[in-house]
Amino acid sequence: MKLRVYLGVADPVERRRLRELLRQDAEIVFVAEAEHADVVLEDVNATRPVSSAPPAEAGAALTARERDVLRLMAEGLGNKGIGAALGISSHTAKYHVASVLAKLDVHSRTEAVTRGLREGLLPL
Repeated sequence: MKLRVYLGVADPVERRRLRELLRQDAEIVFVAEAEHADVVLEDVNATRPVSSAPPAEAGAALTARERDVLRLMAEGLGNKGIGAALGISSHTAKYHVASVLAKLDVHSRTEAVTRGLREGLLPL
């Protein structure tokens, strides 16, 4: 399975560094548009409003089950697929997905996978 990555990083040095790191994995391909990507890497300041709260340690509070759910989300599975892979109902999978999103302080599955990659919760 190929993981499609869009690099929307403005700084050319940082973009080049990320591209070189990600090119080491033969399963990663780069796409020109964010809409076609499985993972979107963008500047943090460009995608998040400034918050006065200190950043939480992403993934520190994820349970083993939530880490499994995050891994399956990265593989592109929906709630039904996650449920089947883990032997749980799609409703329970939906609950775990919501918990992962909340704990990682993100609003979408794509953001969760991106954050998981950045924080080392998912292998590249």
